[in-house]
Amino acid sequence: MQTAVLDMKTLMQDKWKKRPLIISGPCSAESEEQMLQTATGLANTGMVDVLRAGIWKPRTKPGMFEGNGIVALPWLAKAKKITGIPVTVEVATAKHVEDAMHFDVDMLWIGARTTVNPFSVQEVADALRGIDIPVLIKNPINPDLELWSGALNVCKKAGMNQVGMIHRGFSSYGNTEYRNAPMWHLPIEMKRRFPGMPLICDPSHICGNRTMLQSISQKSIDLDFDGLMIESHIDPDNAWSDAKQQVTPEKLLELLNGLVWRHESTTAQEFITALTTLREQINQVDDELLTLLGQRMKLSDKIGQYKKTMTSLFYKPTAGTKYWKGPFKKEKRLD
Repeated sequence: MQTAVLDMKTLMQDKWKKRPLIISGPCSAESEEQMLQTATGLANTGMVDVLRAGIWKPRTKPGMFEGNGIVALPWLAKAKKITGIPVTVEVATAKHVEDAMHFDVDMLWIGARTTVNPFSVQEVADALRGIDIPVLIKNPINPDLELWSGALNVCKKAGMNQVGMIHRGFSSYGNTEYRNAPMWHLPIEMKRRFPGMPLICDPSHICGNRTMLQSISQKSIDLDFDGLMIESHIDPDNAWSDAKQQVTPEKLLELLNGLVWRHESTTAQEFITALTTLREQINQVDDELLTLLGQRMKLSDKIGQYKKTMTSLFYKPTAGTKYWKGPFKKEKRLD
């Protein structure tokens, strides 16, 4: 048994250095049968390095499926035994870490909702002191690089030597195209701040759907990301959580085979990354401007509708004088 654990530890260390690093599995471990069928399907692709599954699910709204908890960890251990592939789960508390270590989980990740809370990050980091295990940290929900950097530094200060980043997009007001806006210039800046640290893209949570997975995955590769974390389920349409963004193992294989992994020289890649950063910053500003303009147009339409239904105007200027109220609420005489 001890030999098997050591062999898996060595395998995990090899996988950690591999590029690209491919992580896949269901959003949630729903049942033993679902977990084993999905894991077997992913193993058959020959392209998955680490199996993932949500055991504890922090949810935005009450009543949503929050994961099966510790009872699902033996399913993941069995999936590892059958496939020979290392496994990873999300942790948010010291108890999660303790339970995951008890079932020999090979890699951990800290989720976006935990990264925003320095107290939670510190609790997890303290629980991991003295434990030699890779840890990936997702960006916080909001676009705050100091929170993301802080979480990475807390883990490194706790003695962790294998720390990496997961880019899963950012919540943005008024955004409609993505579930979480990629804001590519932000993970690129993190690559600059933490050179040599693995940066993995999670297109599943950026897209929120299956149709955009290929293009977002390719975009991350073009930006020199080090791997992908993509959610896969044996029966995505009937998944208990995030059904729209999961794909079958067969579709995952098709997606991965369709990607182009470029190998640029260091100088060329630095130039491309710098240029892309500036372009993405422009794109982000453009997106925000268009969103604000769209909201302004909707408000103008509402004002028009109100005027049609009211018998008198809210505001009438003094006879013979015209006024304009600008955005700063100062009246300016026009005549």
